[in-house]
Amino acid sequence: MTNWTHAFRLARRELRSGTKGFRIFLACLILGVATIAAVSSLNLSISDGLARDGKILLGGDVDLRLSGRTIDEDQRDYLTSFGQLSHVSELRAMAQGDDKRLLVELKAVDILYPLVGQVQTNGASPFDSAMNSAQAVVDQEVLNRLQINVGDTIKLGEATLFIADVLKKEPDRIASVINFGPRVLISQQTLDQTKLLQPGSVVRHHYRLLLDDPNQAVGFEEKLKETFPEAGWRIRTPDNAAPGVENFIDRLALFLSFVGFTTLLIGGVGVSAGVRDYLNGKTATIATFKCLGASSDIIFRTYLIQITLISLIGISVGLILGGSAPLIAAQIGSSLFPVVPHGALYPGALLSAAAFGILTVMAFAFWPLGRVQNVAASALFRDKVTPITAEPARKYKIYSYGAAGLLILLTLITAHRLDFAIVFVVVAALVLLILKLAGRLTGTLAKKAPHLGHTGMRLAIAALHRPGTTAPAVILSLGLGLSVLVAVTQIDQNLRGQISDELPKQAPTFFFIDIQSDQAEAFDQALQTITGTAQYKRVPSLRGRITQIDGVDVDKVNIDSQSQWAVRGDRALTYAREPAEGSKIIKGEWWPADYQGAPQISLDAGLANGFGVDIGDSLTVNVLGRNVTAKITSLREINWKSLRFDFAIIMSPGLLEHAPHSHIAAIHANDQAAPDIEQKLARGFPNVSIIRVEEALNSARTIMDGISSAIGVAASLTVMAGALVLAGAMASGRQQRIYEAVVFKVLGATRAKMLQAYLIEYSVLGLVTGVISAIVGSLAAWGVITFLMDMNWRFHPQGVVLTLGICLILTIAAGFIGTWNALSEKAAPHLRNE
Repeated sequence: MTNWTHAFRLARRELRSGTKGFRIFLACLILGVATIAAVSSLNLSISDGLARDGKILLGGDVDLRLSGRTIDEDQRDYLTSFGQLSHVSELRAMAQGDDKRLLVELKAVDILYPLVGQVQTNGASPFDSAMNSAQAVVDQEVLNRLQINVGDTIKLGEATLFIADVLKKEPDRIASVINFGPRVLISQQTLDQTKLLQPGSVVRHHYRLLLDDPNQAVGFEEKLKETFPEAGWRIRTPDNAAPGVENFIDRLALFLSFVGFTTLLIGGVGVSAGVRDYLNGKTATIATFKCLGASSDIIFRTYLIQITLISLIGISVGLILGGSAPLIAAQIGSSLFPVVPHGALYPGALLSAAAFGILTVMAFAFWPLGRVQNVAASALFRDKVTPITAEPARKYKIYSYGAAGLLILLTLITAHRLDFAIVFVVVAALVLLILKLAGRLTGTLAKKAPHLGHTGMRLAIAALHRPGTTAPAVILSLGLGLSVLVAVTQIDQNLRGQISDELPKQAPTFFFIDIQSDQAEAFDQALQTITGTAQYKRVPSLRGRITQIDGVDVDKVNIDSQSQWAVRGDRALTYAREPAEGSKIIKGEWWPADYQGAPQISLDAGLANGFGVDIGDSLTVNVLGRNVTAKITSLREINWKSLRFDFAIIMSPGLLEHAPHSHIAAIHANDQAAPDIEQKLARGFPNVSIIRVEEALNSARTIMDGISSAIGVAASLTVMAGALVLAGAMASGRQQRIYEAVVFKVLGATRAKMLQAYLIEYSVLGLVTGVISAIVGSLAAWGVITFLMDMNWRFHPQGVVLTLGICLILTIAAGFIGTWNALSEKAAPHLRNE
């Protein structure tokens, strides 16, 4: 019989007693594997949902987007030769009821809309008839906020529209994190009646093409670029139907991966503690095996097989729970997700999660396994009075380090971003080292603490450094989970503070868009007659798309990830004779006020760095279908958090002055002046959209509430994992607690006195762990806020108080649960056994 066969028989016999000693081990492993499996599967599920519905979300096989202008006849003829062409226009406008106004997202469609999918309404009237002249289909929110009903009318621009129905779903509308208002759907004919489209209006025209032959989609984008090289449109196909959603999913996946890896890491600590405690409970069995002649290899393999079998059970349960996440998400639908996830099992994600689970077990289990295997039987019998402190043999250390190395390698290979994975591995190792050193330092300081007169306090301090103390395990595991919670809370509070405190102090009361050039002077005069206003500013505004950077097409330039937003679509730009007040030119010079030469650009210094350009280089910007190449002559440092008027691209006057464009403006107003501004502008300038900044900030706060809740739930998984390890640590000390309780009872201690001592002990342990977690988590949050988000850091004590409270509750509750039964034990049976 081979050693492995013999070891398997012994392991199988021991497992007949069940998994009692592995409950915490299993719980930690299940939680970690389930989290990793769920995160990976959900990410793939949402991506597959995007791919599945890409054509519907896009509105056809190809989407061409233009800002401020429509296609010409040659382009229309060319496109219609390949299939059906539908025209959709999107802009913002002010909808007016009887006595209320509301900023809405206006969408004008033609008779072919939608080319793919169906519009769902409440059914008050057929959608085709609802798109007749002077009619509109609106979101329910429009009715609620304007306090009107279906059958009533609203005013848009110069047109009065009949509310024909309530909109339930648009096939090409993707759930967005930010919306400036509810949807109003009208026909292109009705849009003409509103007179909202004027030269320079901020409007996006989409041309959706449904190909007669779907096979022509291959290479069609390149064909369009070759045929119309200066069209200036943005081309999208079903494989990139929702780039904003894809970016959001990627960022969400990064955070959830961080939570998953951290949960698994804490679970690994629980695995190590579970294996160690299980083996400590098998002291007599292992000693008996050795006395009966069992070799060290047999003992090692016996318990390695047990742990492997138990691990496979835990990993399987974790995979079932995590793998079912896409199936559940598909049932929930798009109420919680930007698109409906694809309900399916993802073997690759499950295989990856299983590999993480196996490597975590091996990395954290080889050490305690090797330590016990390498100790003589006589030392094992004395383990109660002389705890095992011997380190494992070198080969077991190599096994453990090898598994840890493979775990790190797997983390790097499967990460969504390699840089994130590297940072996570480094920071995780650093935090683990800090917490481990903190645990040792706590024990050292407790050992050197002066003798205290209070018995309970003296026992509590002694419990932090005595043999078999749970303090290092609690500080490491629970401390890691609470550090994540502190970091998330501090980051959240700093972001909320920026939105709630800083921005309102700097932000104007109103923004105005779509002020026509021939209205500008009258608009200025209208606002100047209203008292209670200040800091009024108006600037010209155009839309342009960067097509070349220093003569090279943007898709061929290696652009920094932080600057890629500037080339993803049309950007706002302006022209100016003089730099705005407060502008900080850090390189180059501004053009003279009377400059009329070749176009020049003053560029945001951050973008210049991301683009890899400098003074003397050039940018080519497509404005209204015309490519304008301008030389960069100055770089400005822009504080985007200030909310003052500023543009990444400011061009010299001259060429753009003669192009059709509109103006935007902003003003500060007190509470009395704000209603007067809205009423006066509504009567005199119906085409101008008015944005109340306070409402936009409220929307941002609402968004933050939802995101914070989701992040808080995710981060709580790390605390849950820490709590499981804490429960395991307390459970592992049960025999020691019984031993102490018996000794105290013999010496005359009452139950009340012992409970008081334990209360102090657990409170001290919880306080120490909470303080360490608060420090580590606050430092992590400070680094993120200061260096990654480039914001001013502010310490928020409420997050720390919350952490301390959670820590105290968890440690005291777990401690008393583990101690209560020990206090109930009678002394006589234990004295006879000893």
